[in-house]
Amino acid sequence: MERLPRPRSPRVKLASTIVAVVVAFATFAPMFRSRQWWIRIFDFPRIQVAVLAVVGLGLATWCCRLEDLASLATAGLLAFCVVWQSALMLPYTPLWRRQVHDARSNDESRRVTLLLANVLMTNRNADQFQQIVEESDPDIVLAVEADHWWLDQLKPLARLLPYTVFCPLENTYGMLLFSRLELIEPNVGFVVEEDVPSIHTLCRLPSGQEIELRFLHPRPPYPSEASESAPRDAELLIVGAEVKKSQLPRIVAGDLNDVAWSRTTKVFQKISGLLDPRIGRGFFNTFHATIPLLRFSLDHVFHSNEFRLCELRVLPNFGSDHFPVLISLSYEPDAVLQQPEPEPQPEDIDEKHEAVTDAEQM
Repeated sequence: MERLPRPRSPRVKLASTIVAVVVAFATFAPMFRSRQWWIRIFDFPRIQVAVLAVVGLGLATWCCRLEDLASLATAGLLAFCVVWQSALMLPYTPLWRRQVHDARSNDESRRVTLLLANVLMTNRNADQFQQIVEESDPDIVLAVEADHWWLDQLKPLARLLPYTVFCPLENTYGMLLFSRLELIEPNVGFVVEEDVPSIHTLCRLPSGQEIELRFLHPRPPYPSEASESAPRDAELLIVGAEVKKSQLPRIVAGDLNDVAWSRTTKVFQKISGLLDPRIGRGFFNTFHATIPLLRFSLDHVFHSNEFRLCELRVLPNFGSDHFPVLISLSYEPDAVLQQPEPEPQPEDIDEKHEAVTDAEQM
């Protein structure tokens, strides 16, 4: 008995076509160098777009016939999107070679442990956050989105972390820094925008070694914040160029309102020469803490190649829309031989100048 051909539902075919259109736009839009927020926003959901593309590819394959060129084209487009998105995310999986090696030294005097947290200005779970700080026992705590209420609540941390820099603001860009390690000539600066601060300081490890720290929280490309990504891009690339000139071991960290796999972040790495400890280890997504299907890596720590990694983990939620992140680095000068710095190309320098120009014209 001759087997009848499997029926192809027109609804399934329509669904696969709609998915293909959405996925294709989300995949191709970020390839353009536009700084418009509605273009740059698609840098973020690479994981989600890849999963959606796999679903669409399954639908397209199920309803595809060899004689149906439209269905074949849809399947091919979705397959390309899956491969493209996966290739961008692959470095942030254990399948990739690690950019930062595991620590070899057990010398505690050469280590620095940082806890970074976007506390969410309207969040009122300060006690829970302080408990997380006490349990993780970091050398340095950075709290962003901190207003005067958060400053009042977190001041007790100064008993354990006596070196402080406070810049509380009511615009969601306030910053509070607490440190057990001595801070040398700390200052609050405004790299691009007069209401978006950053913190720059030197820090002395127990061994006596000085390191340079830069903490950032640039404005995100989002309708309620900025119509373009130029202010964020310019701040990251200006700071990247500045730390590149430093002769000290250096760390740049904070809620950068960008994802690890974006073009801007990659250019920042090459401009600054800093390494990303997530490469070869995992995504370490920190946002959005309350929406599991919509998570990205927005909180970052980049460092020079004199450091190796002791620990990197995402900490429990305390009511913010971000998870805190904890990182411990070991200063090991011989690491420079195994961990080469990223090197900028001429187009990366051009990208930096373009971002600064665009930000000045806004």
